[in-house]
Amino acid sequence: MRIVIQRVSHASVTIDGNCKSAIGKGMLILVGIEEADGQEDIDWLCKKIVNLRIFDDENGVMNKSILEDGGEILVVSQFTLHASTKKGNRPSYIKAAKPDVSIPLYEQFCKDLSSALGKAIGTGTFGADMKVELLNDGPVTICIDTKNKE
Repeated sequence: MRIVIQRVSHASVTIDGNCKSAIGKGMLILVGIEEADGQEDIDWLCKKIVNLRIFDDENGVMNKSILEDGGEILVVSQFTLHASTKKGNRPSYIKAAKPDVSIPLYEQFCKDLSSALGKAIGTGTFGADMKVELLNDGPVTICIDTKNKE
């Protein structure tokens, strides 16, 4: 699994002109899933995300996790995170998992992340044409790939 975390002041996802989810201060997480991903990737990412110290403490130092800061999370599926641009100018998405694999993993990831956070999270709709708005706070943007854990 490959994710992009953006620390945000607020974020939302709109589908067909209707706001599906919106959050205040917290994290917008874009997630891309490969065929080889599984529950082990989900478990590792959920623990990493909720303990990642990217929120400011009382001294303005990034020293607090989202659990300590009380922030919210919005998760949006994004197969384009697995784009390969090695050949030509048209990206290939061959590494991205097909919907029969990626939908259940995305849903499990969202469920497990909500549990790790201790509250509901916002989501997009898998496969929908989504308009994502955010105000990146910092800016702070972090990329994590479970294939590079070691």
